Amino acid sequence: MISEGFAGYLDRLGIAPSGTPSTQELFALQRAHLERIPYENIGIQLGRPPGMEAEVSVRRFAAGQGGYCFHLNGGFAALLESLGYDVARHVGGVHQDPAGRGATGDHMALTVRVDGGDWFVDVGLGDGPHEPLPLRAGTYRQGPFTYRMEPSATEPDGWTFHNDGHGSFPVMEFRGGAAAPEDFADEHRRLSTAADSPFVTTFTALRRDPDTVHVLRGRVLLRIGAAGVEQRVVDAPDEWFGLLADAFRRDLGDLDAADRAALWERVSRAHEAWLESRRETAGRA
Repeated sequence: MISEGFAGYLDRLGIAPSGTPSTQELFALQRAHLERIPYENIGIQLGRPPGMEAEVSVRRFAAGQGGYCFHLNGGFAALLESLGYDVARHVGGVHQDPAGRGATGDHMALTVRVDGGDWFVDVGLGDGPHEPLPLRAGTYRQGPFTYRMEPSATEPDGWTFHNDGHGSFPVMEFRGGAAAPEDFADEHRRLSTAADSPFVTTFTALRRDPDTVHVLRGRVLLRIGAAGVEQRVVDAPDEWFGLLADAFRRDLGDLDAADRAALWERVSRAHEAWLESRRETAGRA
């Protein structure tokens, strides 16, 4: 079953592997994944969060769906391993504080060793790098975006990834030691079901192009690129679902009419609450 899933996953990526791991192919696989498989939390928003098992994620990718970090990096790691790559999973933490707070467990990061080099590989950040980054200290430019890698100040043998000013988060830290897939199970359960989890409270979809990050957060559409941030509100459900299918490449065949109505109602309710909070903040200023 998983072999069929990998075949469907590779079909979606549009890549026929050479059979020999290489840096060039690793780059192509990451680019294709980020361009064709969105970061999204539709299942969580509908109260039926997908399992994080790699087999489940791979089948969902083959069916045109996406996921969040545990699905995306978990499935991608399994694909790379099936192709002969030397992959390690790491416990990570995504932070809004630029100083970071260590590897708190809310992210799965990947490193890959190929052709004698070590690479930071991540398809689960949403607006992270379009291509792998060398696992060594330095500043790296990809299109209009700048990233930085440095040894972690809090995690022995770990690393800190710095996103640039346009990202949804400034810092992700991860531990140096390898983790097993089951090490992420408890945090996945919390993030996908807890009432205060951002994945439960806020709809999010992201997809990368070489020079653009596409974001749909609630009913707010953003395009982030060389010109900065373009933003507008999506007011009609037909346009909103059309964007998911086209701009974010999320197959919607798993959603029936009731699912669509429930999702749009949830997103709209959250949008109105967000607008009200902004009005209250402005009133106190």
